[in-house]
Amino acid sequence: MEQEQHVQDTLVGGETTDRRLLLYAYLQPREHHRTYLTTMRLFASTLLADLSAGEVAAKLAAAEREGLIDPGESRIETVIARLKQLVEWGNLVPGRREVIAASIAEFQHGSVRYQVSKLAVRVQRDVDELLRVPEGAREVSRELLPAIERGLGQLGRSLSDAVFTEGGPGAKRAREALAEQVTTLFLQHAELAVTVRDFYAYLGQIVTRHHLAPDEISGFRNLLVEYIQMVVEDVLRHTPAIAESLGQLARGRSELLRLLGPANALGSNNLGSGDLDLGVAIERSRGRTNADWQDLTDWFVDRPGRPSQVTALREATGRAIGSLLASVKRATSGGGLLPGRRAELLKLAGWFDGATPDQAHSLYAAAFGLYSARNLLPSPEHDGDDEHTPWRDGPLLDVTVSVRSRGDRGARGRTSRIVDDPITEQALLADARAVDKKRSEAVTELVEAAPTIEESSLSHGALDVFCELLTMAMAQRERAEDVGSAADPVRGLKLTVTPEEGRTTTIKTAGGTLTLHNASVALEAGA
Repeated sequence: MEQEQHVQDTLVGGETTDRRLLLYAYLQPREHHRTYLTTMRLFASTLLADLSAGEVAAKLAAAEREGLIDPGESRIETVIARLKQLVEWGNLVPGRREVIAASIAEFQHGSVRYQVSKLAVRVQRDVDELLRVPEGAREVSRELLPAIERGLGQLGRSLSDAVFTEGGPGAKRAREALAEQVTTLFLQHAELAVTVRDFYAYLGQIVTRHHLAPDEISGFRNLLVEYIQMVVEDVLRHTPAIAESLGQLARGRSELLRLLGPANALGSNNLGSGDLDLGVAIERSRGRTNADWQDLTDWFVDRPGRPSQVTALREATGRAIGSLLASVKRATSGGGLLPGRRAELLKLAGWFDGATPDQAHSLYAAAFGLYSARNLLPSPEHDGDDEHTPWRDGPLLDVTVSVRSRGDRGARGRTSRIVDDPITEQALLADARAVDKKRSEAVTELVEAAPTIEESSLSHGALDVFCELLTMAMAQRERAEDVGSAADPVRGLKLTVTPEEGRTTTIKTAGGTLTLHNASVALEAGA
């Protein structure tokens, strides 16, 4: 696990992160992004693709004739420049191969080969999937919940069989069945989690809209009241059984990970344990590490200070239904900002879409009253658009509530005066210094009482700091038999809670006595 943690720390480093983010550089909608996208599709569409610049140029020529890329992008000189740029970003890996060529140029174009990198394949795969996704809601895979529940029940029995037959003639088959069920379980959960996140992301962009048309309100009412209720009921119905199965598997998780480890890889009985070792930084299937199982457990089971995704789903559903009811109330109350101008604005947008440039100028002046000679507004501080970007691809303008609801562009109210109140500022600073001083005195008291914490009597401030660290230390534990610790990073005080059967720790305070059963508490200064 230490080696695995070291690999993760290396990946999150600044230099490695920046280098990986360069893999997305070819997707920027600036210059030649269509050429880069078409080129990467050529490499990602075939297993072990190995192409030269000439072969890429030949394939891009067909795309150029179809209008998929700009004219002239299939020239060999241009293709070589694009391929070198992709190599610089890390999407392609250069290589060489012996060829028979009639000229030096032909040798240069054919001997240098290009292959796609592993991470670039993932980027291109995600891009193609994103471009295929429709704008509407994504259906939640509710049928996976009972499958996950059944899979966890079968996994417990398969684990028992694999442990019982270990070393015997049926050990290999038992491990194969165990690995198959673990992989299937995590694939099912990954699909369920993705569909839930996508559905609620779509829901979030809908419920935040201030104004909904009557037909939209009717559709979203059915979506929220019927579909979401059905999803939440399914999740809540299957979650207790799933949580119970995960709790039972937690006791045998070490045996499960050992059986699925590299030393017990499939086929090791015949080939030897080292024949399937692919290196230290191998990306293993889900379910082979303790972190994977902890993520699965956290999705269904609450922990102190860490609510599960099931709890988050229930809370998000309540907020969504509340937002819908607020929209319905605004639409049916007959007052306030409604009836809105949404239909009129959409009709005006349609007129703009079908107008010629001269008609659009006249329409703009008639609709908004902003004639060229009367436009006295100052220029914006910064305009991120340029002459190469069409208006439809430029930045969006946020239409205020008063304009889209009442068609009123007038400002409401007066601009608030910025008040400089030095007396209040100094009072707040004095309060902050007093709070910091009390905190320092409490930490100093705990540091002095650390060697004899059970014989000392803590003040109210020291007790507050002690209980704060104790709560964070208890929240770090996954099971009752685990050791938990928490620290104050500013003042260097660390508290450690160690389970100890039969041990009773008593902390005397000014307001009473704090008793901890079956646990010992240690304080360390200067951590």
